Amino acid sequence: MGSARRSGKYRVERDVLDEQRLEEVAQRINNSETHPSLTERLKDSLRCTVPKLKRTVVGSFPVLYWLPRYSIWDYGMPDLIAGISVGIMHLPQGMAYALLASLPPVFGLYTSFYPALIYFFFGTSRHNSIGTFAVLSIMVGSVTERLAPDMAFLRVNGTNVTAEVDIAARDSYRVQVAAATTLLGGLIQVVLGLVKFGFVGTYLSEPLVRAYTTAAAAHAVVAQLKYVFGVSPTRFTGPLSLVYTLVDVCSLLPKTHLPTLVVSAVSMVVLIAAKELNSFLSPKLPVPIPVELITIVTATLISSYTHLNSNYTISVVGQIPSGLRPPITPDVSLFGEVISDAFALAIVGYAISISLGKTFALKHGYKVDSNQELVALGLSNAAGGFFQCYSVCASMSRSLIQDSTGGKTQIAGLVSAVIVLVTILQLGPLFQELPKAVLAVIVFVNLKGMFKQYSDIVRLWRSSKVDLVVWLVTWVSTLLFNLDMGLAAAIAFALLTVIFRTQLPTYSVLGHVPGTELYLDIETHREVSEVPGITIFRSSATVYFANADLYLEALKEKSGLDISKMIIYKRRQEAKQRRRERRAERRARRRAKRERGAQRAAGETVFSVEDEAERWRDACMDGNVIQEEDHHDLSCRENGTVFVMPDTPQTQDGHCRWEYLKGGAPDSGSLGSMSELQDGDTTTLGSSSDDTLSRDLERVSLGSLGKWTWDIHSIVLDLSTANFIDTVAIKTVKNIFQDFSEIDINVYMAGCQASVVEQLERGDFFTESITKRSLFATVHDAVLHCSEHNVASSFPGYEDSVGMQYETKL
Repeated sequence: MGSARRSGKYRVERDVLDEQRLEEVAQRINNSETHPSLTERLKDSLRCTVPKLKRTVVGSFPVLYWLPRYSIWDYGMPDLIAGISVGIMHLPQGMAYALLASLPPVFGLYTSFYPALIYFFFGTSRHNSIGTFAVLSIMVGSVTERLAPDMAFLRVNGTNVTAEVDIAARDSYRVQVAAATTLLGGLIQVVLGLVKFGFVGTYLSEPLVRAYTTAAAAHAVVAQLKYVFGVSPTRFTGPLSLVYTLVDVCSLLPKTHLPTLVVSAVSMVVLIAAKELNSFLSPKLPVPIPVELITIVTATLISSYTHLNSNYTISVVGQIPSGLRPPITPDVSLFGEVISDAFALAIVGYAISISLGKTFALKHGYKVDSNQELVALGLSNAAGGFFQCYSVCASMSRSLIQDSTGGKTQIAGLVSAVIVLVTILQLGPLFQELPKAVLAVIVFVNLKGMFKQYSDIVRLWRSSKVDLVVWLVTWVSTLLFNLDMGLAAAIAFALLTVIFRTQLPTYSVLGHVPGTELYLDIETHREVSEVPGITIFRSSATVYFANADLYLEALKEKSGLDISKMIIYKRRQEAKQRRRERRAERRARRRAKRERGAQRAAGETVFSVEDEAERWRDACMDGNVIQEEDHHDLSCRENGTVFVMPDTPQTQDGHCRWEYLKGGAPDSGSLGSMSELQDGDTTTLGSSSDDTLSRDLERVSLGSLGKWTWDIHSIVLDLSTANFIDTVAIKTVKNIFQDFSEIDINVYMAGCQASVVEQLERGDFFTESITKRSLFATVHDAVLHCSEHNVASSFPGYEDSVGMQYETKL
């Protein structure tokens, strides 16, 4: 198919590229080039060279890449200021979020130090602040309180009948549960990162994550109500635990501890006012005002000098040991009980961290390695598990502070870890008189950004109803089924929406843009025109088992061809035609017999080999025995060729054997005619049968069958949107080829990716009738091929009688 062979609108300006031609070109290129063998490639991959070793080490320890290039003059002061600001935020948030995890506040400080130190060596994000986070703290708290409830640590108080909770034993066991959960979650993250499973976070879409964190904020608020009102509600676990806890807190409101409520109200007013002032003055300030730290220091001083705990029984933080604890191996026997929670913590923590990391990387123009981030976060959690830390991830508020205060590299995170370390070693005991109500209020105020995410409902209502449904389902399931089960339900529903959207894609018929090789939807683009005689069909999604039947139905609807009805009608018409031909033959034989009778009556002896052959053939097919008078009648004839049938009319192969006695063998033309009749092939009809057939076809209502087959000779399936094809789809496409060939319509495929072609080959799609000549590189190549061949489609033998032949003007 050379260039410029045809004239008209769709002139072929280049060679038409089908799959077989492309393979021939590729084979010539491969033959002209030398490619290493599989053994050589394997040896090369296993060969250890200095550059390869350097890339491996630097990839595993990113600090070795950026630290030698670190400029103290350019980055030193901004990183120092940012690190101090973030470190100051670590202190109140670490202690406050430890209460969310149902752990002593000092373990929040440990969690703010060790993981941040590990991330400094392995992380690739320059602005993520690793440490405590409200959502993960709530998730850890649900685990610790489920496995270590207060009721399991009751003890009798002396001779009194009443029992009280052994707080020391309870907190010690909860620390073990949190450490085991953190270690297991970290190991899961490391394994996922090593097997390059960093894309797992992409299954958590932005609406899902935002709805999940919004619902988690509601859990955090309900969990802190007991500290705000000074009540002791019953701890519930399992589905609807949030509802039960909220109902219990409301029932205990008449027993509210008024001094605790006053401290909470004053702290909330001060914090909200200070934060609003801080936001107003932030453009004019080099660093934000540490309002949380100021609030904590002020509240601690007031509590210490007024003795709030002893005079008003206001609950305070209590004993905070100074110094670092030695590493302890977590209780691995708890792994079986917390594995589902650990996996949920690993996925949620990574999703939050990688989303923040990519946001800052895009803003500042550097790259974040998703797999290395997964490894770095896993190592931070795994190492933290040995030092009694709980699960960590990047904090949104602290990361924004690190970015807004001018932080440039991971040095800022190292500086913040040093600030926390100084607090643990020297300043920790100073916060022993800090009221827990103040920490609860800090949690409340810091969750303001998450509560603003309710505005997503209005935004998603305008932009995407499907994403809105995902948001609402995630929010409701997380509220009702707790954080772990809610996350699983949300992910399952989000995946179902993907399946539904691929199962119900948009189907369209494409038209040609004049003067180009572009083909667009004829329903949405007015400038395109439908190619005469060719239907170009495209699906907006890949074809697979869930939508294969819908694909076939949409093709029938868009093309206007009801294949099943047309095939049935065609076969009925062919059967009618064969019956008409047999009736016409019988009428012709009777007419010839009458003519011979008339000739015999006139004394003439005229007969042909064909007539006698037909007579003997009928006798042979009917299995009749030749009568004596027939032999006598034949032997008395003197003119023509005389032949007799043997005693066995049929051989084993089902054919009759003729023996010629007189006049020689009949000519080949006669035998050919006889053979054609025996095979049942189509013969020329008489004028009367032609007229009858034409009248019958004129009475057929073609409109009832939809768009009739005569005006379409080719169908092009645009598979450029398919990134895979399974066995069910392969069978469906093969049936499309076979069904449309029944009504003489050629089917082609265009735009198949290399992986799809390989799957077609493995699925035995190509046969003698369906070759790679049916595959084309582009839709335009397929259209050019169809315009070259231009075979009009109709039923064999009916074109002249119906007058439905079309000639495409390409």
